[in-house]
Amino acid sequence: MSVSSHVEELKKKHAVLSEKVERFQRNPGTDDLAIAELKKQKLKLKEEITKLSS
Repeated sequence: MSVSSHVEELKKKHAVLSEKVERFQRNPGTDDLAIAELKKQKLKLKEEITKLSS
């Protein structure tokens, strides 16, 4: 897998997590810890994308 295709795959995963976070935040019954965990995963992906892109 080339670096650019790997970055694209990470971006797709990041977008999926973003949608999931938004959905969870709109649902008042969602656990804040679950949202925080998803946000941590998003941040890790973003950091990896940034590292690979530079």
